Amino acid sequence: MTRFASPEALLDAVGTDLGTSAWVEIDQRRIDLFADATDDHQWIHIDPERAAAGPFGAPIAHGYLSLSLLAPFLFELLQVDGTGLVINAGSDRVRFLSPVRVGSRIRAAATISGAERIPSGVRVRTAVTVEIEGTERPALVAETLMVFAPA
Repeated sequence: MTRFASPEALLDAVGTDLGTSAWVEIDQRRIDLFADATDDHQWIHIDPERAAAGPFGAPIAHGYLSLSLLAPFLFELLQVDGTGLVINAGSDRVRFLSPVRVGSRIRAAATISGAERIPSGVRVRTAVTVEIEGTERPALVAETLMVFAPA
């Protein structure tokens, strides 16, 4: 984890490598719960028998499931003291590159790629790659935006 003393300290942190998060297993239960939460019950996610005969050889996680894990991954990698509130301000770029098969483990590697002062605090851009254990091609790459508002 990389820790900063204040949101203002992030302004000088562009280029900082935040390292990698812990691995998270993507099991069928997590996929099924995400399907229920989003009403996306496509067979490639929730029907193990049919998915085994499908193009990926097993059920795969929803791309947005993998994307949704960026928040906990980034909170694991980046701590900012003196912050009263952190707001997810969106993404400027997201690309899904490889399917995440059920039983796979993923983690995030991130770098601070931008920071700017805004009226509510400091907006930070991170370049994030979600890796799949044992594969060279990542699950996804994204540029995310977070606002760190001072306490």
